[in-house]
Amino acid sequence: MRFLILILSLVLVGCQSTSNKPNDSFSSDSQSTGDDPNQSQLPLDEQDPIHTLPTDIDLSPVIAPKNEPQLNRHQVDDVWQRISMQLSFVESHHEKVQKRIDWYLQHPNYMNVIQKRAEPFLYYIVTEVEKRGLPIELALMPLIESDFNTSAYSHKHASGLWQLTPLIATHYGVKIGPWYDGRQDIVDATNAALNFLTYLHKRFDGNWYHAIAAYNTGEGRVARAISKNKRQGKPTDFFSLKLPKQTRHYVPKLLAAAQLLKSEQMNFPKIDNSEVITIEPLNNALILDDAKAWRHLKTLNPGYTRFPALLDGPKHIVIKKQMREQWLAYASQLPNMPSQQWQRYRIKRGDSLSRIAKNHGITVRELKAFNQLKSNRIRAGDNLVLPVLADTKVDYKVKSGDSLWRIAGRFNVTVNKLKLWNNLTSDALRIGDTLTVFLSPP
Repeated sequence: MRFLILILSLVLVGCQSTSNKPNDSFSSDSQSTGDDPNQSQLPLDEQDPIHTLPTDIDLSPVIAPKNEPQLNRHQVDDVWQRISMQLSFVESHHEKVQKRIDWYLQHPNYMNVIQKRAEPFLYYIVTEVEKRGLPIELALMPLIESDFNTSAYSHKHASGLWQLTPLIATHYGVKIGPWYDGRQDIVDATNAALNFLTYLHKRFDGNWYHAIAAYNTGEGRVARAISKNKRQGKPTDFFSLKLPKQTRHYVPKLLAAAQLLKSEQMNFPKIDNSEVITIEPLNNALILDDAKAWRHLKTLNPGYTRFPALLDGPKHIVIKKQMREQWLAYASQLPNMPSQQWQRYRIKRGDSLSRIAKNHGITVRELKAFNQLKSNRIRAGDNLVLPVLADTKVDYKVKSGDSLWRIAGRFNVTVNKLKLWNNLTSDALRIGDTLTVFLSPP
């Protein structure tokens, strides 16, 4: 009993000494700011509440509620949120990034425009980036490159959402021609852009800032800037490189957009996190005879530059998902058109659309669709592009002693067709010239 009384006395003394001290966190803050702890001590009734609790409060442990399980990227209902939850680039406090953040915040309506343009394509782009295991920030690059404008065109001849130049596009297998420009096609352009970025990432030893800068200004220019800094003993991070003005602002624009999305400082109008479009095979060229009913295809397939003529393009077409069955039924009833054989026809005095169409085995409607003509009026000297209804194309080099009559007889075609196919206005030939001949099956 005497031992128990001694223990209780020690406990009471300890409680009294504790209640007379300021709490540790407050004392630490006072010292860190250089304030006098004695002057900063709170009155008794404002001290740490753990020392002033009434004795009748239940002090039994409180069990914290379990955290709600986090949704994965497929469960969120907004594709912007899907991007936000995967952002991985380190937050930058560089002045160029902050300056762009300020610009975005001063232009809140900007994202309303972006939302309307990006809505058909963003889910597809995000999915393609994820499939390759690339940083999700790359899905924001069309925002920086083109403001999600599929028909954007630069003075350097870059085109489409991803602003691919002809050189890069053709290198990665994108088709560019008079009827189709794959740089404006969501499938072909996205595939080429991500292939290019993957290459650049490897080229610059895994540095994404350097890779993204090279996408904008060229790998050679970025490589030279890095080498120059190394020779001069300077840092080689992106912000230390001497690059063109546009490129110096390019990466900060991307970082600013990503940071605003992640921090939710700016409103990104919702885009449903669900498949909006479907990619359907298009094995044969088609001319839509009801362009008005299918006008949304022009928005989804801007690569076809002479809509509603879907000619000489890829083996696919982009359709609204909910209209897939309607499209398949409609397309199955359209006549197939040749996909690669075309000729240029110079309009002569006395020509009419009906006469030209009849001579080439097509309808006036098809002829107008091929050439985007809104009326039947044509002018002598202008050129029309027409399909050649044949199976084989032959390039023949003119030899000594050749004549149109002799060449026509050799290939069992008429002289008039030879002249038509090669846009000849007379029978004169020059040795070494190449003539195009189209052969139909016997």
